[in-house]
Amino acid sequence: MSRQMLRYLNPVFPHDFPDPFVLKYCGEYWAYCSGLRSDGGAFGILRSRDLVNWQEVGSAMPPLPGGYSCYWAPEAIVENGIVYLYYSVGDEATMQIRVAVAESPAGPFVDSGHRLTQEPFAIDAHVFTAPDGRRYLFYATDYLEHERIGTGTAVDEMIDLFTLAGRPRPVSRARYDWQIYDPQRAEKGGVRWHTIEGPFVLTRKGLFYQMCSGGNWQNPSYGVGYATTATLDGPDEWQQACDGESVMPVLRTIPGEVIGPGHNSVVRGPDNRQLYCVYHRWGGEGGRQLAIDPLDWAGPRLFVAGPSFTPQAGPLLPALTDWFDGPELDEGWRATGGTWRVAGNAVHVEPDAGQTAALTSEIGPLPFLLQVSARAQNDADGRYGLSLRAGEMELLRVELSPGRASGALVWPDGATAPLDLPAGFRFPVFHLLSVEVDGPQVGVSVDERPLLHRRLAGAPTAVALCATGLTASFAGFALTVGWEDNFDRRDGPVGGEWVGGGGNGWAIQNRQLVFDGPDEGWLRRGPALDNYELVINARLLDAGGSYGIAPVLAADGSGPLLTVGAADGRWLAHWRDGDASQGLPLPSGFDALKDNQFRLRKEDGRLTIHWEEHLIGTVAVAVAAGQIGLVASRAAFDMARLTAMTHSP
Repeated sequence: MSRQMLRYLNPVFPHDFPDPFVLKYCGEYWAYCSGLRSDGGAFGILRSRDLVNWQEVGSAMPPLPGGYSCYWAPEAIVENGIVYLYYSVGDEATMQIRVAVAESPAGPFVDSGHRLTQEPFAIDAHVFTAPDGRRYLFYATDYLEHERIGTGTAVDEMIDLFTLAGRPRPVSRARYDWQIYDPQRAEKGGVRWHTIEGPFVLTRKGLFYQMCSGGNWQNPSYGVGYATTATLDGPDEWQQACDGESVMPVLRTIPGEVIGPGHNSVVRGPDNRQLYCVYHRWGGEGGRQLAIDPLDWAGPRLFVAGPSFTPQAGPLLPALTDWFDGPELDEGWRATGGTWRVAGNAVHVEPDAGQTAALTSEIGPLPFLLQVSARAQNDADGRYGLSLRAGEMELLRVELSPGRASGALVWPDGATAPLDLPAGFRFPVFHLLSVEVDGPQVGVSVDERPLLHRRLAGAPTAVALCATGLTASFAGFALTVGWEDNFDRRDGPVGGEWVGGGGNGWAIQNRQLVFDGPDEGWLRRGPALDNYELVINARLLDAGGSYGIAPVLAADGSGPLLTVGAADGRWLAHWRDGDASQGLPLPSGFDALKDNQFRLRKEDGRLTIHWEEHLIGTVAVAVAAGQIGLVASRAAFDMARLTAMTHSP
């Protein structure tokens, strides 16, 4: 087996592609951009399977009647098999937000006839679905009575996919000088004009984050900042995190290297764990070009490891991927109980009469995240979905039943738990099934609705795509080996797959893993992997504390250790492996009392260590597989994530 690691260099699409939005559908990426294109249509479309290599598809839709000159900022969502494209159109002085529909991300899209906004100027639509299922439209509009005149962002709840409630309220209006677009904007009467635009909303640990671009791309202060709130329905504006002085935007111009990074969207990478910020940057005659960089959090702080302009380690790939683009099934699948055929980037099955057809792949007893899109060919009285198995025993079946208009989790004893499917759920279109297994815990969701958690009777060693009594199709199979723990369970003991010692000082407190005992505590967990990426968020509870990350623990608990603590009045990172030790440089501004992220990649006996986007060391480590460990004295951990790095034959 030879290793094939993905790498990238921004821009990943070195041609004009302004205001990029990326949709992930059936495992593939579809990017949309502003403007009329060379084929005469509006909104360019690109397609990719890895976020790095892109192919042009064409344009999304024909221009509307009326001779509009501006087609800006398209964003797409998929609901029940229909793709909805939200966009702004007008003559630049006046703009409105509309929505078009299509049956495929490739289009062609047809305008629905619905205008959503009533303001004279409304651009940059972003649809956000809250954890409770409600939808909100975020967009940018002008605030002419605000003390800092200019464009800011607003939000309105959506009654349906074509209609707003009609009660917009401000989210972010200009507060800082870095958001100045023009100190004397002539077309606005010479006023000091500010701009905040391009909203994109995320949520983590009870907070909502709105990313948005501010200022003028021609100014060094231009970039992407963010604001937060604990509620979507409050009357107050969100709290802006970036003042442009003490806290800089998370993306900003780097003179001589990167000009005008902005108007971003966010999408999950191929491993379905790591988020990526997708944005444009100015490339001279090449216009605004497509770029990507990892996005993450350290505690409540959102950050982007960019804008990068040198070769970067690429997105991690799943351990198992199948696009079913044939002409035959890949090795590793075992087909039983029906006729399986590959066509059109999907695998289709017709079960034998009275039999359950299954397409099975062995995975070994490892933690994993599995995603696959599935659909029935019709509304026949049967069922389809996926199954987790240990040998001949079925541990869990996730099944959708068109004839009953329902979904369920089915256990070995026949007991069932209903899946939350919305009214009008269309079974003959692709829906995303997600299954996450970590030890005895399994989480299942459909179309990224909140996970339904249960316990398994054993560790799965195989997964199967299956159908009974109807023809079904599956697309975009991806299985990532590894786990992620955000420590967002309710306060109490650590539990789960963590084992360790050092007293009883370990606990989950305020959505963090905390050790505040008088001595030193340690925890460890598996699985033992040869090559992987380990990401740890940590902070000290006080200046006398310390924490450590053990990336390769042997069975007896020995192994190298990266530690962070204070010495001689400054923060130090230290690497120790047996009798050998060395200090690792921490960038200026590092503060161990705040949440920080360390990213360690172990690959064939070498370990690269990053503090966020900064490389701080490369060291040799044991080639053999090992578990990982955490060590603490008065410290807290906000997140831990382990992802196996894939091999390709």
